Amino acid sequence: MIVEETIPAALAGERLDRVVSLIADISRSEARELVAAGGARVDGVDAPNGKVRLSEGQVVRVDLDKVPVAELPQADPGVPVEVLYEDDHVIVINKPVGLVVHPAAGHGTGTLVNGLLARFPEIASVGQPLRPGIVHRLDAGTSGLMVVARSQQAYDALVDAMSDHDVEREYMALAWGHFDSANGVIDAAIGRDPRDPLKMAVVREGKWARTHFEVIEEFVEPAELSLVQCTLETGRTHQIRVHLAAVGHAVVGDSTYGGSRSSLKSPRPMLHAARLAFAHPVSGDHMEFGAGMPEDMVGVIALCSAADDE
Repeated sequence: MIVEETIPAALAGERLDRVVSLIADISRSEARELVAAGGARVDGVDAPNGKVRLSEGQVVRVDLDKVPVAELPQADPGVPVEVLYEDDHVIVINKPVGLVVHPAAGHGTGTLVNGLLARFPEIASVGQPLRPGIVHRLDAGTSGLMVVARSQQAYDALVDAMSDHDVEREYMALAWGHFDSANGVIDAAIGRDPRDPLKMAVVREGKWARTHFEVIEEFVEPAELSLVQCTLETGRTHQIRVHLAAVGHAVVGDSTYGGSRSSLKSPRPMLHAARLAFAHPVSGDHMEFGAGMPEDMVGVIALCSAADDE
């Protein structure tokens, strides 16, 4: 799998190995190995090493298939996997809050992938070795629906469907404040935050991103809040969190993007992937799934509803 990124101002002057580590979600040492293996190109030219300093506007091309695989993820039956649907090609799961999707720097074990390998060992040869079967991700703090490829045929088709924006993904978010309109579209490019390259932000030179939203319910106690249904037209990193924060309605509990406030504390962003729909990668049949919000999110919303009733 090939990933391309145009270097924003925030990363100008950074070394290639740091940028590759950000793009591929791997450690700096693994990034250096990837570059040494010929897995990175800058403006169409193979990079000699990870020490190369990058300039704004340069294009970095990373071959994720060359990510070092010295230690492949192992099966762990102790990791819970709630399977909603399975066949020979796809698996649909309801990911719990707090579960990291695949091994990465700082999370080598105890991930969703480890649990999936225990139940579906055949996915070890599907997709990328370090994240077998994974075609899209949810943040550790986000709960809800994911589709996992069980065959290489399904993996290739689902990756293409994601790239073509043919997979429908709908989220429920509890956001700060009341919106000016009951529904709308946030159409704003997303890229690295110029002030903090480890975060994402709405930036002019970012990748096109569009989120549709509809306000489902509003609350006034313990603070002005809105329960919002968000539908992704694109799938950028942290898209809903960044877009809602950019219009002044950060997700409750999202400390990264301004959603952590004393009037209503939450240990994680109140964000849940509630609906998933796609064409079956082999049969072409329409597949659609739903998952109710987890207990912690239901509890926070119930607290708001009870306060409003008083």
